[in-house]
Amino acid sequence: MAGAEHGGAEAFFCRLVPALADAGLKQETAIRPYERRLKILEHANIPTHKLTFGGRFDFRTRGRLKSCIETFAPNILVAWMNRAARFCPTGNHTIVGRLGGYYDLKYYSTCNHLIGNTQNICDYIIGAGWPMENCHYLPNFVDGTPGIPIDRSIFNTPNDTPLLLAMGRLHENKAFDLLLNAVALAPGCHLWIAGDGALRQSLSKQSKQLGIEERVRFLGWRQDTANLLATCDIFLCPSRHEPLGNVVIEAWAQRKPVIAAAAQGPTSLITPYLNGLLFPIDNAKAASDAILQVIASEDLRTTLAYNGFNAYQKHFTKARVVALYHEFFETVRS
Repeated sequence: MAGAEHGGAEAFFCRLVPALADAGLKQETAIRPYERRLKILEHANIPTHKLTFGGRFDFRTRGRLKSCIETFAPNILVAWMNRAARFCPTGNHTIVGRLGGYYDLKYYSTCNHLIGNTQNICDYIIGAGWPMENCHYLPNFVDGTPGIPIDRSIFNTPNDTPLLLAMGRLHENKAFDLLLNAVALAPGCHLWIAGDGALRQSLSKQSKQLGIEERVRFLGWRQDTANLLATCDIFLCPSRHEPLGNVVIEAWAQRKPVIAAAAQGPTSLITPYLNGLLFPIDNAKAASDAILQVIASEDLRTTLAYNGFNAYQKHFTKARVVALYHEFFETVRS
């Protein structure tokens, strides 16, 4: 797995691999040497090879990875997204590419099977010419351990005001600028944004220009996401581009009502007025209307939270997804 230090796909890798180890699967991993990820894998007693996964002329990684694979002799080699797939050598193993988005399939030319973590991604893969029988839908899971609400005063937030929460990289795709515009149209509510990125300063400046800086808190990267979700009243996913939306499932697992932009992932997860609300991408007025509607109706909040939690229990628990991966591995092993 050659992903960045932070990200939803990378976070799921750090959940899935230890879960598979707990279920008895023998694994070795090759990753970039980010400290927190290394600690997670070390704690799970999973042998890990630290490689750079650089550009196309990174022959050092190619050689070391090939040597590691020859020594371990796996039945199955899983390439976690594009960059990893480019480095995977062929051999006496089945190569599986795992996609978390609508990526160019040219990167997966050496793969025998592909995994999509949404049915829409699988439809895209098959539509691009990949054999249907070699494309597999395997969803993500999230940790459903109930979070513990934190003291809102830590972030200078009143207890008697509606609290909105959003999480993710501060990147244009995540549309936190749109969310700030929506909050400006929804007086009385406060917003916590958990995450960091290149847009941190511009978003802070925008909140001041909108006159809502007293109602917005930038929390930075947090590891206590379950506790943050347990503290908020409504979770928001305003992304312009979101192939899956792990955060939606995380909010469901914590029994929180969800409002999301109608990007690919949330649209595939949410049935409006059943387990969430959707608003058109980049429409701040529609987002604020949805926020105010949920704030105003206790019945609606209860319905969305209840049905979202049921969807999590039915489709996205650790036990179910680990069982699906085991079944898949037995099917495709050499």
